[in-house]
Amino acid sequence: MNSDGDDRLGAANGSTVGGLASGGVRVDAVNVAGLCGQALQARLGEIARAESGLAAMKADTLGEIARRNGDGAATHAATDAMAISGRKARSEVRDAVRLGELDATRQGLCAGSVPVGHAQLIARAAGDAPIDEEYLAGRAQHEGYDEFRRTIARHVADVNADDGASVLERQRKARSATIWTRSSDGMTVLNVCVDPVTGARLGAVIAAAERRLFRNEDTAERRTPAQRMADAVTQLICDPDAKRPAGASLIVVADYDMVNHQLTNGRLADGTSIPIGEIARVAVDAEVLPAIFEAATGDLRMGRSRRTATDLQRAALALRDKGCVGCGIAPGRCQHHHIDHWQHGGPTGYQNLVTVCADCHNDKIHQQGFTAQWDTANSHYRLQPPHGPADQTTNSTTTQTGPRPPPT
Repeated sequence: MNSDGDDRLGAANGSTVGGLASGGVRVDAVNVAGLCGQALQARLGEIARAESGLAAMKADTLGEIARRNGDGAATHAATDAMAISGRKARSEVRDAVRLGELDATRQGLCAGSVPVGHAQLIARAAGDAPIDEEYLAGRAQHEGYDEFRRTIARHVADVNADDGASVLERQRKARSATIWTRSSDGMTVLNVCVDPVTGARLGAVIAAAERRLFRNEDTAERRTPAQRMADAVTQLICDPDAKRPAGASLIVVADYDMVNHQLTNGRLADGTSIPIGEIARVAVDAEVLPAIFEAATGDLRMGRSRRTATDLQRAALALRDKGCVGCGIAPGRCQHHHIDHWQHGGPTGYQNLVTVCADCHNDKIHQQGFTAQWDTANSHYRLQPPHGPADQTTNSTTTQTGPRPPPT
């Protein structure tokens, strides 16, 4: 293998059997230390496509065992052969059986065009409601995981005559929480699984608690984002009488049908669909911030009067960006980056702020020199790598030029 990244990785050539190449999936060994940044990126993409092919093979095998001997036998085989937990094995078998009935998804998985995680989302959605599988398999080839998760949620809500209420009810009944001690290091692990609306409320409160901790930290001894989240959750549970953190409002959005005079298309700030009737129920229990951003509702242009985004700005940015513009993670888990840097005179205004997670903010923007660029055609921001080799780094003095979003 030479250092220009011309490796051979993926399905070997050969006739196809049931959508899989008869030669299987081949991954050539390569000295990655000799690859340039662009070649490393390309290799990751090839590995991901090979993983999709392997996942299709595994699903075919588990599905065949289940067909012959039942789901229990397939679960036992998976637990034994792959050394995974019983819970994981049951999930693998369930997805495998569903994939056997989803031709477009399975073909995309075999070809490497549908990522493994996307295929799992489609399989699980198929268990919740009737779906247009070909439509979802097509979208899966072009959308990131978080964006596609929202696409799935909107689609399931659209195909349900009850505006997604039955899906939400099933999700609520499936809620669970576990707490255990990890044998490897003695750490206690808390795992909570809740429906999207409850998750959004939890996320908003936890994110607000994290911001409060960040403001009170010693700048010389910053916590890591993971440590800060752990401390925020611990504080909220162990000190429930503490004052509610500022900025913990739940943002819900709906369109108004002028013809029928009713609200439609209810959704959370990240685009996750929720039943319209849920908005009224949420309003009883939580502070709901209306998604109306005009001059009369508040100032979205703070200028140099403060560095951090206001609650109103965070709400407006959540609706505009729908999460991190680099990786798509939910807005409640994000920070806000000054496109024209604060230390160089950039204002704290709606048009100069962009939503990014901690990793994209620190690593991509401030370490690698990515810049925020407004995509006029699609009306959203995206992170643009610096000019030159992909592994080139730069300092954090770069500012963005080009078009900005229209004023709110």
